[in-house]
Amino acid sequence: MRSYESVYRQSMEAPEEFWREAARGIDWDVAPERIRDDGRWFPGARLNTCHNAVDRHVAAGRGDQDALIYDSPVTGTARRYTYRELLDQVARTAGMLRGLGVGAGDTVVIYMPMVPEAVVAMLACARLGAVHSVVFGGFAAGELAVRIDHARPKVVLSASCGIEPARLIAYKPLLDAALEQASHRPAHCVVLQREQCRADLTEGRDLDWADAVRDAEPAGCVSVAATDPLYVLYTSGTTGTPKGVVRDNGGHAVALHWSMAGVYGAAPGEVFWAASDVGWVVGHSYIVYGPLLAGCTTVLYEGKPVGTPDPGAFWRVVSTYGVRTLFTAPTAFRAIKKEDPSGSFVKKHELSGLRYLFLAGERLDPDTYHWASDLLGIPVIDHWWQTETGWPIAANCVGIGRLPLKPGSPTKPVPGWDVRILDGEGNECPPGVEGAVTVRLPLPPGSLPTLYRDDERFTESYLSRYPGHYLTGDGGYVDDDGYLFVMGRVDDVINVAGHRLSTGAIEEVVSAHPDVAECAVIGMADELKGQLPVGFVVLKAGSRRDPADIQRELVALVRERIGPVAAFRRAVVVTRLPKTRSGKILRRTMRDIAAGSAYAVPSTIEDPAALTEIAEAVED
Repeated sequence: MRSYESVYRQSMEAPEEFWREAARGIDWDVAPERIRDDGRWFPGARLNTCHNAVDRHVAAGRGDQDALIYDSPVTGTARRYTYRELLDQVARTAGMLRGLGVGAGDTVVIYMPMVPEAVVAMLACARLGAVHSVVFGGFAAGELAVRIDHARPKVVLSASCGIEPARLIAYKPLLDAALEQASHRPAHCVVLQREQCRADLTEGRDLDWADAVRDAEPAGCVSVAATDPLYVLYTSGTTGTPKGVVRDNGGHAVALHWSMAGVYGAAPGEVFWAASDVGWVVGHSYIVYGPLLAGCTTVLYEGKPVGTPDPGAFWRVVSTYGVRTLFTAPTAFRAIKKEDPSGSFVKKHELSGLRYLFLAGERLDPDTYHWASDLLGIPVIDHWWQTETGWPIAANCVGIGRLPLKPGSPTKPVPGWDVRILDGEGNECPPGVEGAVTVRLPLPPGSLPTLYRDDERFTESYLSRYPGHYLTGDGGYVDDDGYLFVMGRVDDVINVAGHRLSTGAIEEVVSAHPDVAECAVIGMADELKGQLPVGFVVLKAGSRRDPADIQRELVALVRERIGPVAAFRRAVVVTRLPKTRSGKILRRTMRDIAAGSAYAVPSTIEDPAALTEIAEAVED
């Protein structure tokens, strides 16, 4: 078997040869003759992503294999779809969209919960060559309106409601309000009626999903250029206007297909579960497209890691369906650890088939890494990537030779990614010295070629700071062995009396305390030292310790492991940290609160009340 080193070296020294070989894993209508030209991958080639994800597996005789497993503890239902059944659903839904005037190049906004029809909708758009833009179900009306105005969809696909463990969210009133606010008017809205809450439909504009699909003629696959857009996924921008990350068809299909075997070691027919949401990039890449391009069985889970009904929810799904590879966020495991510190729920399920646990989305602190590793007894693999990149930048690529693990590091750059650490002047930092984590251009296939309808902002946001490099916005370093350590966003570095300190490094120490389930460290203004670090900590379930004692122990711990220079003197115990729905801690908003600055409630927030609790904790 080829080693990681040899594969990575080929991807750097002979990238066209490397990606030409990877492209052989995809069915092309017009095969690529040129691999890269004018800044784009596979120009002149043509394909259809839906054909590669669904049709070709049926044609290859694997139509009776499960393609999609839907498990919904919030509704108490589970369903399996074979590749043949998925093909039928997708073709009919594409026919319905075609009947509503949707064609290649048109946009469709998908505003749906974690139900099979959301996956079907994405694939149906791809089948027609239409560009889908998934907006997380339950987003506020104002945020949805902004995305509708920017994407200008011909059709909006939605559902009557989403279901949370403790509440039901009616989507249709939010959609109606968004359409009132938006200046763009889609021709139609197609609404999936869920029995838990049926929606009132607007005559002339709204259609019932089941009726519309039932009457539709199945549609075939439309051939599109490899450089044509597959989808647009909006991510938060610093200006308040969301950035529309574009994903093309050809590079995306090649990169994701390669990553399933190369990064994740997944084989056709295996069950792959990305415990995320289709509203996020992980859901696009590794619930929908990656596993289906590779001929795996993918799991769509409408539930939470805890509370649906208990901290054993993930273990039940893994055991029931024979999951071989689980991919989720560190915050999910911190939630499980908080509710079940001893891991007693694991013992109730048969997990011998689980081969790997991959974690990404937030920095994996060593304490959570060790807890998960000791609990499961399998490789726990931290890896790092972004909405913009679409697939991992750095990982322990188990399919091409697993490397020794280093807690706190996502291992080494994935083939195709030329990662460089640069100082403020654009010079490369020596091993062990922190700087800005960048990727030397060109970016590999699958990463964003631009921002939707905003090339200038793309250049300004990612390419202007360090010419010839993509700016990730994260800070970190590479050690003597070539392992990458990503310490957090560049703006998560604080200046204490002239010393630049990473809040991620302080969080690593704080999270190692036996009573701490999770934490966030931010910098607060200080007249004498400029900034001082303050920690917000959530304690593990069952902890009865006096918060004052824990604060004293945390201060001593940081002093011991980082030194007095950190000037860490305050740790505030809170019941929860403010997070996005995908589990990322809202550190920037916390900094604004701590500084007494005006702040906007982020559209992605899970529960706005968590911000009030932080504000009250800061004042105490």
